[in-house]
Amino acid sequence: MLAITYSRASCGIDAPLVTVETHLTKGMPGLAIVGLPETVVKESKHRVRSAILNANFEFPISRIVVNLAPADLPKEGGRFDLAIALGILAASKQIPLPTLTEYEFAGELALSGELRSVRGMLPFALATQHDQKRKIIVAADNAAEAALIDDIEVLSAKHLLDVCAHLTEQQKLTVINVSTQLPTTVHYPDLTDVHGQSQAKRGLEIAAAGGHSMLMVGPPGTGKTMLAQRLPGILPPLTEQQALEVAAIASIAQTKFNTSYWRKRPFRAPHHTASSVALVGGGSIPRPGEISLAHQGILFLDELPEFSRHVLDSLREPLGSGYINVSRAARQVQFPAKFQLIAAMNPCPCGNLTDQRQLCRCTEQQVQRYQARISGPLFDRIDLHVNVDKLSDEVLLQTPVNNESSAKVRQRVCQARDKQLQRCGKLNSELDNDARKRFCALGDREKALLAQAIKRLDLSARACHRLIKVARTIADLAEQDSIKADHLTEALSYRQKVLRV
Repeated sequence: MLAITYSRASCGIDAPLVTVETHLTKGMPGLAIVGLPETVVKESKHRVRSAILNANFEFPISRIVVNLAPADLPKEGGRFDLAIALGILAASKQIPLPTLTEYEFAGELALSGELRSVRGMLPFALATQHDQKRKIIVAADNAAEAALIDDIEVLSAKHLLDVCAHLTEQQKLTVINVSTQLPTTVHYPDLTDVHGQSQAKRGLEIAAAGGHSMLMVGPPGTGKTMLAQRLPGILPPLTEQQALEVAAIASIAQTKFNTSYWRKRPFRAPHHTASSVALVGGGSIPRPGEISLAHQGILFLDELPEFSRHVLDSLREPLGSGYINVSRAARQVQFPAKFQLIAAMNPCPCGNLTDQRQLCRCTEQQVQRYQARISGPLFDRIDLHVNVDKLSDEVLLQTPVNNESSAKVRQRVCQARDKQLQRCGKLNSELDNDARKRFCALGDREKALLAQAIKRLDLSARACHRLIKVARTIADLAEQDSIKADHLTEALSYRQKVLRV
C-alpha cells in the first residue's frame, strides 16, 4: 500500500529531486499532502482526484497520505500533480509499481486528466541529466524544451491515460528529439542600417570585443537605441553551455521556453518605471529579474536618468560579480547575471544641450539635477562614455556608402575575443587586479600619459583600471601584443567628461 514516484522542485535555476511517497491506510477517507507544500501544491488533491475519476480509474476510499521529501524543501506549483496521481494509482494496484522508479514525472493535471505545461522544465531536465537519470515523462507542451538536453530520454504525454498506457506497456509514448528542429542561424538587426555615427560604432565594437559597459549621450533621435539593438549582432554566437544557461533562466521566468530563440543572445530593455525587484529579481517565491534575463546578453537602459536612483544603484554589485543573491525570509536563491550594460541618455531634460543648432531651454541647476540622478559610483563603473551627436542634413539624406556590415565587425570582435581567451582565459572586462598587472603592463611613455590623464580628469582608481582594460581591448583589435600610447589615447577619448556638471 506504499508507492514511490519521483519529481523535482524548482529552486532558482536548480531542480532538487523530490521523492513522492504515497501511503494508503485504513481510516477516514481523505487525502493529505505533507512536506512543506505551498497553496498550489495543497490544492493538487482536488485536481488529482477529478483527473483520476475522469480517466475512468477508481479513487481509493482510504486514508491517503502523500509525503513530498525532503520535508524541509519548499514545494510550489502544479508540477507534482502527475507524480501524485501515479503514486495513488500504483498504491491502489491499478498500475504496476516496479516501472515507476525508472522515470521522473512533471506535469500539472487538468480536471479532465489532460497534462498541462509547467514552469522551469529545462532546469528539471538539466538536473535529471546531472543525476544520471535517463527517462522523464512530461506534458507535450514541455517536451521540446526538455529535449534540448542530451543523454536523457524525454517522453511526451497529453493525458494521464497516455502515461498509464505506457507504464502498463499497452501503448508506448513518443520519444522527443528536437535537435533537427532547432534554428541553425540567428538573425539580428544590421549595422548598415545606421547612418554615420562612426565614433559610436567604434565604441560599440570596442565594447563588444572586451565585454565592456557603455553609455551613449546625445540629443533625441540620433540613433542611440538603434546602435544598442545592433550590439548582439556583432557579438560571437553563444556556446552550447551559454545557450543552455540562457534557456534555463527563460524557462523559470515563463511557462514555456520558445525554442526558436535557441542560441539567440538576450536583449532586455526594461522601461524606466521598472522597480528594483523587477530589475534584480525577487518576490515571495524568488523569480529572476531583468538583469538575470539578460544573462549572456545585453541589458539596455534607455533614458538612464529617468530610472529611480535606488534602482540604478542596485546594478552596482551584479555588474562586478556576475550574479545576484535574492534573499527572503523563507529562502535564498542565486541567479546568474552576467550581462553587458548599455545605457543611453539625453545630456539635459530638453535634450538639446550638445546640439549647436537648437537652443537649450534648461538652466544650469536643471542640468545638474538631471545628471546627478546617476550616482558617481555607477557612472564610474561604466567603461565607455560616448557622445552621439546629431547628424547633419547632408549625412542624414544621402545614401550610406561603405557602411560596414555587422558580419564584418563581428569577425574582428571574434578575433579579439579569441586572443583574450587564449591569453588569460577571460575577457578584458573580467580581469582582476593581478591579471590586469600581468597582461596590461604599460611602458614608461604610456605611464606618463596615464599620469597626466589621472590628474587632468580626476580619475578614481577604479576608473583608471577600467581605462587600462579598454586600452588592452583596443590593442587586441589592432592585433598588438602590448598597449601603446595611441591605444591609451583612444581609450581616454571614451573617458572624457561628456556631461556638463
